[in-house]
Amino acid sequence: MFNMTRRTVLGTALAATAFGLAGKLELVSPAQAATPVEPAVGFHRYKVGSIEVTAIYDGIWRKPHDPAFIANASVDETKSALAKAGLPTEFMPIPLTVVVLKINDRLVMMDAGSGVGQWQANATHLPANMAAAGIDYKAIDTIMISHFHPDHVWGLMEKATSAPVFPNTELIVNSAEYDWWTEPSRLDKLPAGRKPAGKRIADNFPKWKNWRLVEDGTEVVPGVRLVAAPGHTPGHSVYLIDAGSEQFMVSADTMYVPALLAPHPEWQGSYDQDGSAAVATRRRLIDRVIADNIRICGSHFPFPGTGTFVKDGNAYGFMPTAQS
Repeated sequence: MFNMTRRTVLGTALAATAFGLAGKLELVSPAQAATPVEPAVGFHRYKVGSIEVTAIYDGIWRKPHDPAFIANASVDETKSALAKAGLPTEFMPIPLTVVVLKINDRLVMMDAGSGVGQWQANATHLPANMAAAGIDYKAIDTIMISHFHPDHVWGLMEKATSAPVFPNTELIVNSAEYDWWTEPSRLDKLPAGRKPAGKRIADNFPKWKNWRLVEDGTEVVPGVRLVAAPGHTPGHSVYLIDAGSEQFMVSADTMYVPALLAPHPEWQGSYDQDGSAAVATRRRLIDRVIADNIRICGSHFPFPGTGTFVKDGNAYGFMPTAQS
């Protein structure tokens, strides 16, 4: 469990105001509740039931504002949502956190990070932060892949050669995701902006023999099931962990920027391949997390990438967990 220090409790309460519960908790202004953009320490370890979770910071994309980023919201509206969450408004902050689960003696990593600058120039921190956390890349037994976007899988490949970084590690992915990206005619169907990523995937992933393709609901390691979460990509998936006394959902990009999508779950991101399906998936999974009291982490939540969702009318409030 988290150490509920006074700092953690206060930080969670302040964040509740910022991330969508201002009408219910009148505490401080968003400026006073400001959320750090980058962490001072690049890893954070906590327990969920019997499982040890290590959150590892990869880096951040300081994304320039783009009117196309949220299809059904303006830049002014997204800036307003960031301000209410105590986040910077001069850019769109999109951090990336990778989690490693210690299940008995097995090390299971969720996604592989962005590949030391292959996604964004300042997203280079995963190897050093893993080492600081005492985790050896070569000791990873299994990598569970959520989907094939670059920030989640470029870490599987060396930058210059695309050679596999984990040639002997079991790679688990929803077969719908693998089949969609590697379908022979896929490259011709992709929009221009996605073609380079599509080509790199098609040229390399089918050559690897350590893939394990699974279906929705498959128990991929003891106590861990893949749950299909389509919309962001056709085979986007989350992983639900039974940790004995608790459950834990590794939610990937289901609710990728909570400052925007918790108070506005109907907003559709430009990186959602099927926006309406992404919204339906988002509501279904977050409602389940709330109803079943499931702990949750997300790839782009404020570091250490975990927190609590509550219902807020037809939307949600998000309370990020502070580092202790």
